[in-house]
Amino acid sequence: MPRTYRNYCSGEWIESKTGDTYPVTNPADTDEVVGRFQLSSAADTNRAIEAAVDAQSEWAGTPGPERGTVLRRTASLLENRSDELTETLCREEGKTRDEAAGEVQRAIDIFYYYAEKARDFDGTVKPSSSTDSELHTKREPLGTVGLITPWNYPIAIPAWKLAPALASGNTVILKPASEAPAVSHAIVDCLDEAGLPAGVVNFVTGPGSEVGAALYDHEAVDGISFTGSTSVGTMVARAATDDLKRVQCEMGGKNPTIVMPSADVDEAAEIVGGGAFGTTGQSCTACSRAIVHEDVYDEFLESITAHAESIDVGPGLENPGMGPHVSDDELESTLEYIDVGANEGATIETGGSRLSDGQYDRGHFVEPTVFSGVTNDMRIAQEEIFGPVLSVIAVSDFAEALEVANDVEFGLSASILTQDLTEANRFVDEIEAGVAKVNEKTTGLELHVPFGGYKNSSTNTYREQGDAGLDFFTTTKTVYMNY
Repeated sequence: MPRTYRNYCSGEWIESKTGDTYPVTNPADTDEVVGRFQLSSAADTNRAIEAAVDAQSEWAGTPGPERGTVLRRTASLLENRSDELTETLCREEGKTRDEAAGEVQRAIDIFYYYAEKARDFDGTVKPSSSTDSELHTKREPLGTVGLITPWNYPIAIPAWKLAPALASGNTVILKPASEAPAVSHAIVDCLDEAGLPAGVVNFVTGPGSEVGAALYDHEAVDGISFTGSTSVGTMVARAATDDLKRVQCEMGGKNPTIVMPSADVDEAAEIVGGGAFGTTGQSCTACSRAIVHEDVYDEFLESITAHAESIDVGPGLENPGMGPHVSDDELESTLEYIDVGANEGATIETGGSRLSDGQYDRGHFVEPTVFSGVTNDMRIAQEEIFGPVLSVIAVSDFAEALEVANDVEFGLSASILTQDLTEANRFVDEIEAGVAKVNEKTTGLELHVPFGGYKNSSTNTYREQGDAGLDFFTTTKTVYMNY
């Protein structure tokens, strides 16, 4: 009998007012129900908002080191449950065991990091132009915030929103993605066990049209932090800012890796392949465009095709090279884009099909897919696919490579593979992306530096992670003290 998970409100685990639940199934075997979750309504969300507002003043007044102690205990509790959480993440989202373990460890590290940041959460002292006076700034929490998180990193992204929000004294309503809410439920469980006061964090599952809309429409919510698709994030931002809420949205990507003649081609294929096919391509920073100099195009195409064909696909718990899509809808979207690419005239070098025999019968599996003959005006070169599909585009020189890389509406992550220092520096200066990497894959982020995108990849307001991760959740008060 699968477990039924509850919402968390005012320090208690409760059922939704609707009395309804919905199942989450294993994307590698849809006959397995991982758990049932509350199908919450706007009324459930409003109750959680009221709890957070009631708890806000007391939590804001709690000394930073004391808030940090709660986060540190939470990190330790998550660490003690890391094996369990890794398996849960494999079962509900489909990641391979190695990918899931890495993501769980990242969530643990984030809580440890912001536990220490809570200790020196403060303002700055500035010299005054007057005698007998003092001038300083004071950082204060924003208030009550709504966090709307995606399914593709269902423990890491809630962690990197929750931890800085709590470290800086905010109260929170967390709405996780419906496809994979169990691991974020575990974060809240650990916060509760760590001694977080009632009402400081509230957890509500359910559809975005009900729970999410209630969050960004409610006048008592001071800020919304969202990660997800550009179409939904744009709608969230417009709705939330109607009443001047602070909004932070990190959204889609169409991330390029430029491959220049000075790069080692086989190594380049490994780097591009890791960025394109890791996490089944279900990452906003995944590489979906390899922009390759014509001098090494044929050699690279042969190498990346061999790399894709070497990837074993299977259930995440068996730790294959690539797991399934999270849902049938996501799988069908990828298959539709593969058809689009073929119809546009691109050539499928390898992959392109759903896997459906034997162990694949009850899962959402697709082959890693490589397209050649792609031009940058094709839809598969312009639109986010969110699957293991790589478009290989030929260019004649560095200038054309940079032009093609920038000629999309997104600007999240980009990389270049080169041994030419001039090319590397020009790339860093001229690429239109929030993350620029030299001789690295487009995926993979350090937790202590800012993360965010340009153009339609972001609302271009606040960055996440590191010191910048605290900025969204705080306001600054300037104090003039005449003594």
